[in-house]
Amino acid sequence: MLTVISGTNRQDNKTSAFARHVFNLIKAASDAEVKFLDLAEMPHDWFHALMYDAAGQTDSLRKIQDDCILPAEKFIFVIPEYNGSMPGTVKLFIDACSIREYSKNFKGKKAGLIGCSSGRAGNLRGLEHLTGVLNYLGCTVMPNRLPVSGIGDLMNDKNEITDEKTVEVLEKFTKDFTAF
Repeated sequence: MLTVISGTNRQDNKTSAFARHVFNLIKAASDAEVKFLDLAEMPHDWFHALMYDAAGQTDSLRKIQDDCILPAEKFIFVIPEYNGSMPGTVKLFIDACSIREYSKNFKGKKAGLIGCSSGRAGNLRGLEHLTGVLNYLGCTVMPNRLPVSGIGDLMNDKNEITDEKTVEVLEKFTKDFTAF
């Protein structure tokens, strides 16, 4: 199983359009089970002072972990650039999952990373930070990380990716990751 994670909790974000596009590409090209996890749509009842105690883990987080994280063999994280790195919600989500079944969440699994930014660097620094976190947890990150820059110019007003070269690059990334 593969889980595509849209890594921001900001409502009406552009990142989820890229993540959804990648999800649809993989679903169309593979018979494998693919899940979509949008951090903007998940409940945040798990963010509280007792979240680092296994007994304090909420049922909503446990369900997401059981459905999208534990059974996954691979992940694709699509993360926007926030303040020169990844969004804090990505790190917080990983931290919250690490309380239960620590070694079964990411250890021995594979990840592909796509960065999105309105600027020029495509969130390269955030991709590097997330790579470090995932490597620490025992997850192997595909070396070909994909930075996507100037995302506002690559989409129409319906949040659809219209830039042909970007669509081609996303298709190549998903093919490479599927084979990884």
